[in-house]
Amino acid sequence: MTDDVQNLVLEHLKAIRADIADMRREQRDMKARLVSMENQLVQVHKGLALIHEDIAALHLRMDGFSDRVERLERRMELRDTA
Repeated sequence: MTDDVQNLVLEHLKAIRADIADMRREQRDMKARLVSMENQLVQVHKGLALIHEDIAALHLRMDGFSDRVERLERRMELRDTA
């Protein structure tokens, strides 16, 4: 009877070890996926930063155009000089 109990305990321990091994594999997979998502998020942030840079450059150009139009309007007397 003690052999049966010992075998039963060993079988349970083997099953527990197998379950723990599966959980470790799944955890490694999840860590890899998380790292991948973090890298993708970094790329999104970089892309947004570039978009903001482009928008700032466009605003700067528009300000320059606005100044030029105002000068032209004053020269052509299309606008009050006040």
